[in-house]
Amino acid sequence: MSAHEPRRGGELVVDGLRVAYEPGVPVVDGIDLAVPAGTLTALLGPSGCGKTTVLKVVAGLLTAGAGEVSVDGIALDTTPAERRPVGMVFQKPLLFGHLTVGDNVAFGLRMRGVGRAARRRRVAEMLELVGLPELAGRRVGELSGGQEQRVALARALVLDPRVLLLDEPFSALDAELRHRMRELVRRVQRELSITMLFVTHDQQEAVDLADAVVLMLGGRIEGVGSPSSFYTDPPTLAAARFFGSTNEIPGTVTGSAFTCPLGELQLDHPGPDGPGVLVVRPEAVRLLGADGPPNTVTTTVRETRFRGTHRTVVTVADGGTMVLTATVAPAVPVEAGDRVHLQLPPSACRVLPTAAPRIVTTTENEDARA
Repeated sequence: MSAHEPRRGGELVVDGLRVAYEPGVPVVDGIDLAVPAGTLTALLGPSGCGKTTVLKVVAGLLTAGAGEVSVDGIALDTTPAERRPVGMVFQKPLLFGHLTVGDNVAFGLRMRGVGRAARRRRVAEMLELVGLPELAGRRVGELSGGQEQRVALARALVLDPRVLLLDEPFSALDAELRHRMRELVRRVQRELSITMLFVTHDQQEAVDLADAVVLMLGGRIEGVGSPSSFYTDPPTLAAARFFGSTNEIPGTVTGSAFTCPLGELQLDHPGPDGPGVLVVRPEAVRLLGADGPPNTVTTTVRETRFRGTHRTVVTVADGGTMVLTATVAPAVPVEAGDRVHLQLPPSACRVLPTAAPRIVTTTENEDARA
């Protein structure tokens, strides 16, 4: 099979997964997850939220306390790791130092009894795919960190898995190399149409790579959506905070109006009546020369912070009870002590519950009925 011949990944489904390393202390607390065939999904969350545990269960490296893992509708829970149609790239490359690059990539094929000629052909295809066709005879100790991860990627792909799992494989690389490796992974995923589940704690990495993002917090799924939706229309306050800086204003929704310490603000996306927190990104806040448009607030600049490509302007609204932050171009003439007018565009405002509702899984419903 040529490295350029399209292949198709399998649909990965995780249903009601629970894992506890200690009795009564779940690390993964009943999650449902579906990764459509041929897509790249980012499993995003802070350290300790359970993301890597999910990958280990899918790969067969860890046994779950409850739940089911399937690929294309076939349950894998009793299938040993070496027989699953799943490949995995770890945070560390874990290459065999005494073998050449080519022998590292060929290792899995040798374990499966693939003949020498077929092994050589497949190794050459995979090394070409990851941009290392000339390094087959090189020793692993002579490689850079980025080259090592490319070899690890080729070693996982050479077995033609239906699903490829990647566990923060670029976290140890510098920023520029991480960017290039993301582009490589995205190109490979599209070229092979393989299903990928990519674990990361980096929001920008998730946005750059993924067709869909699954946000995990505290062992549970906080939300699922497109990368842009988490930024512009977050499902919960916790999700909004995880995806970057926010202005958060407590108040009450009544129809399309939001009553808060700043007065009455207009909403294009009001949601249900009742208490909530209005969230608007600093990048969406507009610095105006005069009062006038809806949702304009008069404030006093407390400080500005130079960020290179932009400046963050921190202001205090009249009365000193509310801090609002805006993002402006570096050349905008605004300094501490200036009086400025900030508009919170109605289209950019979202009102979210003060506490996210608990996500009840299928397994939990069954437990309740039992």
